[in-house]
Amino acid sequence: MEHQLVRALEKALGWSGATDLGTSFARGNVNDPALLSRVLTPNRLLDIAMRRSLHRPQIRCFREGEEIHPAVYFTDSVSPRGQSISMVNMRNLGSLLEQGATLILDQANVFDPTMEVACRALQWWSRERVQVNAYLTTKDAAGFPLHWDDHDVLIVQLAGEKTWEVRGTSRPAPMYRDTDPNTTPSEELLWAGTVRPGDVMHIPRGHWHRATRTDSGSGMSLHVTFGITRRTGASWLAWLADWSREREIFRRDLDRSSTVDHSAIAASATRLVIERPPGDFLAAYEQETAPARHVPFLEIFGPLDSVVCTTHFPPRIEESEAAVDVLTSGKKLTFSAEALPSLHLLLSGRPVRLSEAVSQAGAEVAEVAAILVKEEVCAPLTPELSSGYTGLVTNVPS
Repeated sequence: MEHQLVRALEKALGWSGATDLGTSFARGNVNDPALLSRVLTPNRLLDIAMRRSLHRPQIRCFREGEEIHPAVYFTDSVSPRGQSISMVNMRNLGSLLEQGATLILDQANVFDPTMEVACRALQWWSRERVQVNAYLTTKDAAGFPLHWDDHDVLIVQLAGEKTWEVRGTSRPAPMYRDTDPNTTPSEELLWAGTVRPGDVMHIPRGHWHRATRTDSGSGMSLHVTFGITRRTGASWLAWLADWSREREIFRRDLDRSSTVDHSAIAASATRLVIERPPGDFLAAYEQETAPARHVPFLEIFGPLDSVVCTTHFPPRIEESEAAVDVLTSGKKLTFSAEALPSLHLLLSGRPVRLSEAVSQAGAEVAEVAAILVKEEVCAPLTPELSSGYTGLVTNVPS
């Protein structure tokens, strides 16, 4: 999937692919105002907050470094039948932002198609799960104190300005569940300054940082943070623990008095480690992830005319002389060899209009698309979903 934001991030950071992810702090600039406004604007963020029933911690508001109680900016919308739905009180939220506050929308990719597609593109690029949080700060609102994240982040400043401070790590590769609380900030200052529209930063896991608009005047700042959670050796060991249940010796009760049984368990564990190396775990992680959320295809709404692959990671296509296997989302789908051109097109990550695809992939493309949609590998391209691709992914129907 060729996504303009992903390519712009690579160019800004001087990267070629995701190999530098998590290695060191990096800064750059995306010199494309049209791309920034296409990703997200303050008004679009507020529109998302207005039209959805959101709850803490999906949406939070802070002032002077302290979280504002949701009751201040939430209200119950009561229908004529007495049904109550919690909604953001936009008048109260507007007053908070006018005075100076920070609005945070966690997992904006769940609520906005553009954010959804951007995260999917970054997942195909990094082979890791990605979510995006949006931060709108007004006036001279303070930010969070120095802290570190348990995942790598890519930060894109979309509008306004904000002051950042980035430090080194206090503990190599810290984790959310760890043996060390890691509460003492590093003294190593890597960078401090003001970010402006188009500035991007890569802050690896464990690096201390903070951002604020204190003493910045009457303006505002909007940035998005793409959080990329990578697999670790501990993740691999947890996966091995699940596989251990296949073998009887690991399902037996531990005998406190028998050293013979203990040595046999240790030997079996050694064999398991050798038989299922980390590479197998990473491949399985990509191929076994459950299907993504999508609008189902229903024939009663009309024929299937456009589709797009919505898997979390690129499907794996394995060819043989007589057949083609597609491995993704915990499934293995087998097609005839003639379906290969259709599969390459339909699983490219780009939206495909079936009537136009016949000239590229052959007459069977519609049949293959129907199977992929039924198996939840592809999804029908609704106008809303299409809006998340338009102007950002090549070869997209308008």
